Amino acid sequence: MKVNNLYIQDTIVASASAAGIGGINIIRLSGVHTEKIIKIILGKIPPSRVATHTKFYDQEKNVLDVGIAIYYPNPDSFTGESVLELHAHGGRFIGKNIINSIIDMGARRAEPGEFSKRAYLNGKIDLIQAEAIADLISSGTERSAIAALQSLSGVFSDAVSSLEKKLIKLRLYVEAAIDFPDEEIDFLSDKSLSDLVDNCEKSLNDLFHKTTYGQILNDGLKIAIIGLPNAGKSSLINLISGQETAIVTDIAGTTRDILKAQVDIDGLSLEFYDTAGLRDDPDSIEAEGIRRTNNIIEESDVILWVHDLSSLPTIEQNLEVNVPLIKVFNKIDLIQNLKKNIQGIYISANTGEGLEDLYDAIKQSVKYESAGDGAFSARMRHKDAIKNAINHFSLGKKALIHEHAGEIFAEEIKLCQAALHEMTGVIDSDDLLGRIFSEFCIGK
Repeated sequence: MKVNNLYIQDTIVASASAAGIGGINIIRLSGVHTEKIIKIILGKIPPSRVATHTKFYDQEKNVLDVGIAIYYPNPDSFTGESVLELHAHGGRFIGKNIINSIIDMGARRAEPGEFSKRAYLNGKIDLIQAEAIADLISSGTERSAIAALQSLSGVFSDAVSSLEKKLIKLRLYVEAAIDFPDEEIDFLSDKSLSDLVDNCEKSLNDLFHKTTYGQILNDGLKIAIIGLPNAGKSSLINLISGQETAIVTDIAGTTRDILKAQVDIDGLSLEFYDTAGLRDDPDSIEAEGIRRTNNIIEESDVILWVHDLSSLPTIEQNLEVNVPLIKVFNKIDLIQNLKKNIQGIYISANTGEGLEDLYDAIKQSVKYESAGDGAFSARMRHKDAIKNAINHFSLGKKALIHEHAGEIFAEEIKLCQAALHEMTGVIDSDDLLGRIFSEFCIGK
């Protein structure tokens, strides 16, 4: 793996604790000058991997603090470099003073995610595992945290590696056959080849399904609640949030801004957005609300089109979207002898009846299912990479079946592998790494 020389020559420092005042502030140091700085700030190098109670000094031998120091010599550390962790007392001044003193000793401030980036560059973790660290920190539900731990432990990476081994075997098989053109091998009649192709195709699709699930689990769902004025959208957001998030009146057009409510359903984070009612003659302020509604619609994973059942027949929606759209018929508590003649979810935002049916419909619309032990967290870039790999495999398979073109098939398998490599970081892209690690917090 290519390593930038910058990461061999310098040393970084940052607080690994959350911002604010707390009992302990953990300050992390990593790089080639770690031992030199340890001799200054601690007076001597402590035993490796042992929590040592000691004083922290500046360059003038003034005591900065008293705390715990843990030294991890390279390469047996998280980053693969020599690392020092100082467990200092909490407080803005103490931590700031210690970090500034370490900078004076020859370190520099770490960039967001730089400790994890060094761990990746030094071969301690792959890119999927590095991203899982950030996902674990930002996880909003217990299930998403467990899934992030699975990715961090290597479950996702192992699945990618297993698939790659199958593709390599298939590619070698095809290329070996190509090397003997005089024997006129019939690819289609070769049962071993056919089985390998089917197995690889199934594995690709299975991984895509698991990655899609992992991405939903990691990111959650953004759900737009839309409809005509007074359909009960604000009452629904209040029901979901369990509080009076939105103002509810009989006056049409009350909602002018976007209101949000978040709920955890079966380990899945759902973010609902109450939007301005859609109509043709809004005033200027309401028109701005409708513009924002359209923006939310474009960004959403699922759309709930709320109809007022008490004023049916409703106006049929003509919204064209590329995400699941669920019709929600509200105010069933006002209807006697209710007949569910139109397909959709029937609810009462006033009494709460039908809310669980709505949650189930949302989960079904994105094929969300209860997570098994092997569920892992994933990101949209992983999903896109596997989709790209599947496309290359499909192109190669068509060339093999319709044209007997083993050369094209082998080349498409190579491109399929390259798409998978982008996930784990085997292919080093400075731009990709910059975008990924810029999302991390300082000190990780």
